[in-house]
Amino acid sequence: MNALVENNVHVNARHLDALESEAIHIMREVAAECSNPALLFSGGKDSVVLLRIAEKAFRPGKFPFPLVHVDTGHNFPEVITFRDKRVAELGERLIVGSVEESIRKGTVRLRNPQTDSRNAAQAVTLLETIAEHGFDACIGGARRDEEKARAKERIFSFRDEFGQWDPKSQRPELWDLYNTRVHPGENMRVFPISNWTELDVWQYIAREKLELPPIYFAHEREVIPRNGLLVPLTDLTPPREGETVEKQVVRFRTVGDISCTCPVSSDAVTLEQIIAETAITQVTERGATRMDDQTSEASMEIRKKAGYF
Repeated sequence: MNALVENNVHVNARHLDALESEAIHIMREVAAECSNPALLFSGGKDSVVLLRIAEKAFRPGKFPFPLVHVDTGHNFPEVITFRDKRVAELGERLIVGSVEESIRKGTVRLRNPQTDSRNAAQAVTLLETIAEHGFDACIGGARRDEEKARAKERIFSFRDEFGQWDPKSQRPELWDLYNTRVHPGENMRVFPISNWTELDVWQYIAREKLELPPIYFAHEREVIPRNGLLVPLTDLTPPREGETVEKQVVRFRTVGDISCTCPVSSDAVTLEQIIAETAITQVTERGATRMDDQTSEASMEIRKKAGYF
């Protein structure tokens, strides 16, 4: 290893160590200051990183909070299988909030519950889950580099008694001091990896040798080219009139509701190849993969104001 490469490796190691240290501090702050927190775990790469941070923060003891997943019922089966496997390995408690149950109760109403996107409906189910269990803080894997609305959100993001976020009224976080005070019914959304980038996440996953759902790696899949995206062919996302179905080698940069999550063309089958690919990409993670973010430039902010994570 020449001196330049060796120096870059050391610099990157220090960078990841600093990000990890900050995330551990934030997670311990939640455990110390909040009376009934929860950690959101979907099985996606960012929440996989959060689980490792929680392990480093609290092991060999149990986590001081349960894991929570808001299940739309339209998730990729590989991700749900991985979620359950990882929870069993950790021996932690998983609480599942079901959008399907919210539809049955009538709190979520869709024109066609079988095929309509349930992504935005997660906000209702999340708020119902928070209320049912009395959570005063929910830890999640959102990052500022994902999207403009997330870029301006605090690490400890206050939500009022209606679960709403006001981007114009946020608490200062000077010198890493966090105000966790909430009244009954209010809660915090906490983002320990807020300052991480997509590249940081992949490099950390490689360093820690973390397992992921297989759809994050290149595989052959039937897709439908649509509006610059590759829509996966499923019963929920059939081709429209005039569209063609193609077989392509793709991978997912993010995972979510099938109805709005798209893969990208890629032949990256290893973490090293994904890192190299991520380092040169010029399209944001959500910009390349999420149909719901293309409806409006403010679509994410509108959803977050209504309670979306």
